[in-house]
Amino acid sequence: MADPSSYRPKPGQIPDSPGVYKFRDEHRRVIYVGKAKNLRQRVANYFQDLANLHPRTRTMVTTAASVEWTVVSTEVEALQLEYSWIKEFDPRFNVKYRDDKSYPYLAVTLNEDFPRVQVMRGAKRKGVRYFGPYGHAWAIRETVDLMLRVFPVRTCSAGVFKNAERTGRPCLLGYIGKCSAPCVGRVSPDEHRELAEDFCDFMTGRTGTYIRRLEKDMTRAAEEMEYERAARLRDDVEALRRAMEKSAVVLADATDADLIAVAEDELEAAVQIFHVRGGRVRGQRGWVTDKVEAVDTAGLVEHALQQLYGEETGDSVPKEVLVPALPEDAEAVAQWLAGRRGSQVSLRIPQRGDKKDLMATVQRNALQALGLHKTKRASDLTTRSRALEEISEALGLGTAPLRIECYDISHLQGDDVVASMVVFEDGLARKSEYRRFQIKGFEGQDDVRSMHEVIGRRFKRYLQDKERTGEWEETPAPTGPVPALTGAVAPGGGGSEPREDDGRPKRFAYPPQLVVVDGGQPQVAAAKRALDELGIDDIAVCGLAKRLEEVWLPDDDDPVVMPRSSEGLYLLQRIRDEAHRFAITYQRAKRAKRIRSSPLDEVAGLGDTRKQALIKHFGSVKKLRQATIEEICEVPGIGRRTAESVAVALATTAPAAPAVNTATGEIIEDDDGGTS
Repeated sequence: MADPSSYRPKPGQIPDSPGVYKFRDEHRRVIYVGKAKNLRQRVANYFQDLANLHPRTRTMVTTAASVEWTVVSTEVEALQLEYSWIKEFDPRFNVKYRDDKSYPYLAVTLNEDFPRVQVMRGAKRKGVRYFGPYGHAWAIRETVDLMLRVFPVRTCSAGVFKNAERTGRPCLLGYIGKCSAPCVGRVSPDEHRELAEDFCDFMTGRTGTYIRRLEKDMTRAAEEMEYERAARLRDDVEALRRAMEKSAVVLADATDADLIAVAEDELEAAVQIFHVRGGRVRGQRGWVTDKVEAVDTAGLVEHALQQLYGEETGDSVPKEVLVPALPEDAEAVAQWLAGRRGSQVSLRIPQRGDKKDLMATVQRNALQALGLHKTKRASDLTTRSRALEEISEALGLGTAPLRIECYDISHLQGDDVVASMVVFEDGLARKSEYRRFQIKGFEGQDDVRSMHEVIGRRFKRYLQDKERTGEWEETPAPTGPVPALTGAVAPGGGGSEPREDDGRPKRFAYPPQLVVVDGGQPQVAAAKRALDELGIDDIAVCGLAKRLEEVWLPDDDDPVVMPRSSEGLYLLQRIRDEAHRFAITYQRAKRAKRIRSSPLDEVAGLGDTRKQALIKHFGSVKKLRQATIEEICEVPGIGRRTAESVAVALATTAPAAPAVNTATGEIIEDDDGGTS
């Protein structure tokens, strides 16, 4: 590990002009490339106290052995040079988007004497017009098949074309009218090129001109009683309309825009792009990348723009690019895009209307892509095995932790304090083993004390179960009244699970090899203290602090920093996030139930149906409280004994204080049928 001070430039050595800088390691390999409006200010930020740096930045500067820079005249040049160097050196600490697949494009080879329409993948070639990308090649072929009626452009390979020239006979498409057969001289090279250019114009969104022209020709043919020709033109119009319907209109006609959305977590980011041409979604693509540098959403957007348009020119760069967050140097990026296009490009965040709605759709696709990526990653057996091995190695465990339990505390400003326990076995969630707790030992907000209580309650129950079944023959730990567990989810009944005397599965029959708590040193110390008090010393404990994704062990002053690309860290993060989700779901449900509580809840045997009948009959709890027992008996399904119980419950419950309009002093009547 290098000391950044050993290669820190001397004061005043770095210029204060725009430029691009490179960090190199001891082997002279470029490990990071960045750009700056002011090189002196930006580079100096890397040489501050390491404790103040983001963990990923800290790892980069301690891996590097030297830094160098290149001065440029403008920020746009800096952006272009940064992209070129990232592409050339492939630095390990730069975010790089890589497609998870090769997207097919509809291509028109205008660089050939007789342009050809075909499906293309891979690197783009000079002189070829591209449309897309499309999700599937069959979608391209369906579109082309419809359009060849109107634009009979060549689609055959070079070998088939030359064979037709030699024999003087066109292929099948030439006979059925879906190719103009330039191979046998039915049209001249210029006429065929004009067809190809019309095809390209239609694909770029200029559809109305061609449809109107065909409709006029159809009307004229009908007036001249050329009914067969009119029928052919009618079918051509219908084919073009079906081709247009393949991509629905989402924005105003003639709108050309790319919409970019980002979904991210601490370790990874997913980017989705919708390509809109002529108001229609012409293509979609997406990437998932590791966040190897300290970068926010704006930085991810800037990297995505470089990846998308670094090799594009002309119409391949749209007039408008819509993003979820503007890059730091938004004006410079817009100028760079304009230079690639050759005309002005609008780079902005959509604020309202159809564009904002479509951006929300793109964002949902990005979230789905990130979730799908994580699901695939978690479901892979080899990956899970490697993750468990990495956790075992990082925490110094003797064996891989096949059962991991994670605990999280949730509350709302100290109210409705609850805890969750989630279980992962062999790296997969086992939801039948999840548990929920109410904190009963004290009032108020104290996450450390809450964690101690929950761990103690869970493992007291484990020791009691073990003692009762005779599995534990040593002197039992001191026992006392075990607080009741509330809201526990009934586990599924697998045949191999230990069971109670009545046949039900035991709630806490299995001990974990690893306990994970959501938090840092204080929460870890509380969990370890709870286990020590019970005499349990064969269960490992660690904590995962969300802010920096650091792993804390008991009695250690420094955290364990697992590699950012570690599958073990990813699994710990996923377990912690699941515990947080389960806890906050329970906390919200508990709070909602408390808010919806009613004095009628205290009446034994009064179910929801009869509660609703009472409220519907009287209109509100307030009016029900004023009713006599005889009036309550008039409600269908309410007998005298129940009516007496309702009257007693309402009489012993104080009504809520009346609401007051603070502006007028007027008392607001509570007649809405709510709770009191």
